[in-house]
Amino acid sequence: MVHLVYCEDKARVLDKIIAGEKTMIVRGAAGRKIPHSRVFTGDILYFMQKGSKKITAKANVVNVENFVKLSEEEIISTIKERQKKLSLTDKQKERWHKKCLCFIEFSDVEQIEPLDFDHQSNMDDWLIIEKIEDVVVGTSIPYNYDNSRF
Repeated sequence: MVHLVYCEDKARVLDKIIAGEKTMIVRGAAGRKIPHSRVFTGDILYFMQKGSKKITAKANVVNVENFVKLSEEEIISTIKERQKKLSLTDKQKERWHKKCLCFIEFSDVEQIEPLDFDHQSNMDDWLIIEKIEDVVVGTSIPYNYDNSRF
């Protein structure tokens, strides 16, 4: 599968990914939520800076770890163990202090010719799609959550 990942602009997430300072991303919630259990080794991640409407980089998923029902101590230790790859700010550590966490490690990051993102009103900050063209201006299709169901 292909995943489109929105990157927080204030923390320079996309800059860190391109510079190689960040080789893992995290998503979390109180309960299982996309992309938990829906990302697999070999999948492709496409990245865009939130608010830019431009898809500018891609990478290959090399490892995925999903956790549920973490205790307070487990949340802290799980993030701390992966901090070198995550490169999270203190504010991001607070944001991802959740009971269900999904860690996605990636490699082979490459900047791509920017693609114009066709945003639709029903989209979250992580999209699971068949191919990137499904969300690119000129070739996009109406977005649904069929690939995001548990």
